[in-house]
Amino acid sequence: MAGKTGVYPCYKNQFQVGDAKEGATSIADMETFGVKFDNGVEEWYPFDTEGWARRLATAKSITISVSGKRNIGDTGNDYVFNKTFKNGRDAEGYFGWTFPDGTIISWDAAVYNITNTGAGKSTEVGPLEFDVMSNGKPTITLPSGGGA
Repeated sequence: MAGKTGVYPCYKNQFQVGDAKEGATSIADMETFGVKFDNGVEEWYPFDTEGWARRLATAKSITISVSGKRNIGDTGNDYVFNKTFKNGRDAEGYFGWTFPDGTIISWDAAVYNITNTGAGKSTEVGPLEFDVMSNGKPTITLPSGGGA
């Protein structure tokens, strides 16, 4: 079995951002992330199930919420920040998520939704908070020799 096994600290998850996979970079000073999987499930009640529901998963999307500190001058941090006032295709970019076992989930045109930059108490370090929203089916790259 390739990759690591067992439990792991969350910081072993890593993110890469950029205009394309080639040249993508990590994001300095990110502290937390959360993942929301949204599944479209169609439901129906045929006569032959005597009132019991039938279901079929027909759609999926992922939103990854990341928060940390704004670090001016870091390539990845600046890349995300620079999406703040963009709309349409300009708000898209490469996003890769590397799992501790080496699996990589990525989108060439993920949507960057910046939710906070710089706002907080006067004694706090300026934040950078954003959602990365799936835009189409992801590319899933398994670690060499097996994995997820």
